[in-house]
Amino acid sequence: MAFEQLKAQIGMLLGEMTRPPEDLHELYEQIHQELNQLRATGMALPADLVELEQRLLKEFPVPPKRRG
Repeated sequence: MAFEQLKAQIGMLLGEMTRPPEDLHELYEQIHQELNQLRATGMALPADLVELEQRLLKEFPVPPKRRG
């Protein structure tokens, strides 16, 4: 996916944040996925989005992987 398209999608996600989200966890997942796509391209990540991702991660911690 092109960098400009990813930026546009992230912008839309942030625009949704001006309204109270129905499901904050879903919003976190969307932001996390978009940032992971940017990470895969090696592009620099917007610091404010990384900070938001970290704040949301504290609210929705990733459960440890099960062994077995």
